[in-house]
Amino acid sequence: MAQSGYDCAMKESIRTRLESMRAAMRRHEVAACMVPSSDPHLSEYLPPRWQGREWLSDFTGSVGTFIITPDFAGVWTDGRYWTQAETELAGSGVQLMKISSGASTQYVDWLAETLQPGQVLAVDGAVLGLSTARLLQARGITLRTDLDLLDEVWSDRPGLPQAPVYEHERPYADKTRAAKLAVLRAEMARQGASHHVISTLDDIAYLFNLRGSDVNYNPIFLAHALVERERAMLFVAAGKIEPGLAGLLAADNVFVEPYEEAADALAAIPSGSTLLLDPRRITFGTRQAVPESVAVIEAINPTTFAKSRKTAHEADYVRATMVQDGAALCEFFSWLEQTLADPQRAPLDEYAIGQHLLQARRRRPGFVSPSFGTIAGFRANGAIMHYRAPAQGSAVIEGDGLLLIDSGGQYTGGTTDITRVVPVGAISQEHKRDFTLVLKAMMALSVAQFPRGVKSPMLDAIARAPLWAAGIDFGHGTGHGVGFFLNVHEGPQSISPSTPPEPHTAMEPGMITSNEPGIYRPGKWGIRIENLVLNVPAADSEFGEFLRFETLTLCPIDTRCVDQSLLREDEVRWLNDYHATVRQRLRPHVSGAALRWLEQRTEAL
Repeated sequence: MAQSGYDCAMKESIRTRLESMRAAMRRHEVAACMVPSSDPHLSEYLPPRWQGREWLSDFTGSVGTFIITPDFAGVWTDGRYWTQAETELAGSGVQLMKISSGASTQYVDWLAETLQPGQVLAVDGAVLGLSTARLLQARGITLRTDLDLLDEVWSDRPGLPQAPVYEHERPYADKTRAAKLAVLRAEMARQGASHHVISTLDDIAYLFNLRGSDVNYNPIFLAHALVERERAMLFVAAGKIEPGLAGLLAADNVFVEPYEEAADALAAIPSGSTLLLDPRRITFGTRQAVPESVAVIEAINPTTFAKSRKTAHEADYVRATMVQDGAALCEFFSWLEQTLADPQRAPLDEYAIGQHLLQARRRRPGFVSPSFGTIAGFRANGAIMHYRAPAQGSAVIEGDGLLLIDSGGQYTGGTTDITRVVPVGAISQEHKRDFTLVLKAMMALSVAQFPRGVKSPMLDAIARAPLWAAGIDFGHGTGHGVGFFLNVHEGPQSISPSTPPEPHTAMEPGMITSNEPGIYRPGKWGIRIENLVLNVPAADSEFGEFLRFETLTLCPIDTRCVDQSLLREDEVRWLNDYHATVRQRLRPHVSGAALRWLEQRTEAL
């Protein structure tokens, strides 16, 4: 297929930007430049100012590391993005460098092999993760971190976001800011720390009961925080916190300071103090600002644990949020089926799917924004794990095949994330077999019982076992933590084979995690079924406490895609019980066509 004029112009623009970067490298006598997909807070979703990797390469995936030398430019990314990257990088002069599963730092090996002794790698220390910097240094790579070459070549680079910060108030926030700070300070004292620096935005939003909209999809704001024994400093850009809110913060001994003064505050920590920091959640530049006279304790942010363990109050709000989200999904899927069945309808494409789903959620109380960009992939596009349908030229939903829809919402009472697959036209026995295998995998994890404190990555094999038995696997983790009106991807738990089973990954009561196995056949179809689940007590025995999963998500699983002959009796019973719960919980909140759709799609097998 010939490229459009827009595509050709964009590729030429990328090549021009690459040459500008190489010219800047020559001026500063550096042999290579690295642009990670990160900001000063190591966020997953980046404000426009720090989307330099995308600006230089035209690769829009959320994960990737860009490296340029005088005669090479490449983006390292994992299997979730290979198909997308091959399309977006074609003709740009930027190569796709494929990262194999569990080897996310292969670019470090490449740099160590490519750079000669004495040659310098430039990377902005303000966005370079401390742990990554240490990996580079351990391989003998000479770093120059005081250069931000993007500023030299990106003439219209966006500034800092200016959206206001607001309070996440009761009844949703059941713990006060002062109470959360007291818990944090108790943990600091236990570890012997007088100071604690926090840069991760969801930790800051949680700790101070504040929210914002500086980052797409996540209700957070750009800030650093420095917590001391008696006071805390919150470094935020001027004008984002109005005087009334600043006064409320000051009443809790939280003082608002200019965003750009965070490094100076670290440099001013008194000699003999002890600073607690999380080496995986701060940048190299932040660490460099700490004086040598200050002792440093490296450990996970205590707030990362605290916010992952939802209180009973928060869990109740999430359950109520799931009802509203489920009702919106009933309205959407009812509309979708009616639309697809209308022979006189106008063409419906993947992009429109996301827009209609967004409108359905906007009609529900408490809705704030999507929790990520909707993935609506028809046929082969469903096999692209993080597919994004373009506004222009996305696939039309017509003919026969499977449509995968992965979406979620941010509500004041919780965060949702759900994937469902629906049949369009006639589907094959192969479609049904794959769908049923994925369903079996999802159900296997749903009914698991496990010891409290088990390392979350160890649960991954439970979901994969039904697929492995069929000689099938999938290239992403089975589950990620989910925040409470916070980030849709939250640690410390992760049900994934690529996550080391470290102590901080232990499963504890109150954690919310996704359960989302899949099968992806490139060029054919993709299937993923995803619910969110909550860790709740299951049993006590002489062997200790055990937990189980409570399924939170409320939306029918399309049984038209199920090959019932592949299901055991207990699996049929689980599915029927789940659908009975969905019907009972959602029925009072829908009417008309949405209610009829709900009752039809929750009929027992």
